[in-house]
Amino acid sequence: MKIYIGDDEPQMLKSISERVRVILPDCIVEEFSDSRALLEGLKLSECDLLLLDIDMPKVSGLDIAKQLDLCLEKPLLVFVTSHDELVYDSLTFHPFGFVRKGHIDKELERTLKDCKRELSQREIYFTFKSGGEDIRLKISEMLYFESQGNYLNLYTADQVYRIRNTIAAVEETLSEKGFIRFHRGFLVNQQAVKVLGPEEAQLVTGDIIPIGRSYGEEAKRQLVRYMRK
Repeated sequence: MKIYIGDDEPQMLKSISERVRVILPDCIVEEFSDSRALLEGLKLSECDLLLLDIDMPKVSGLDIAKQLDLCLEKPLLVFVTSHDELVYDSLTFHPFGFVRKGHIDKELERTLKDCKRELSQREIYFTFKSGGEDIRLKISEMLYFESQGNYLNLYTADQVYRIRNTIAAVEETLSEKGFIRFHRGFLVNQQAVKVLGPEEAQLVTGDIIPIGRSYGEEAKRQLVRYMRK
């Protein structure tokens, strides 16, 4: 889970960030004390959850909330505030929840666990360009990526999409979604693996993916952990 936290008070920002990392130790947390930097961050890389102070200077939390509809995958929005009188104004943006700064010890953990549960039940999508078109696929439909020079081939059960991107960049986006680097040239959806061998993996489609030496141990560890769930 990737979480962005926006708050112009440095001490509060640090405090929330530390609490989030304790409650959800496997999450990725990015902090923004400047609302404009937060907007730029959302444009560059989307997040799963946004913890947002309503009362921020220059660009308020409500102004940022208006921009979330432009995200391809709109994050869960939780307002964090010390101004209860602003809660009513924020309802128009349909936030997932609220955390009051005066009750953060009691409310943050419960809210984060509710968010994690909600996100686990969502169907996750991956959006990309291929052949001049915008494509949106369910993560569950994607089998693996194969590197081909400056391009990637994305394989599904019945189609191959050609994407101009690097495997490292896609790995950064999808590693939290269950994709594992088996080889320098292959990024594989863990859901698609049927048989794990010492030097290769067989997918549910029968495709064989090599396991590279430098990636093998970590890939096997992640996959075994997934298979045992």
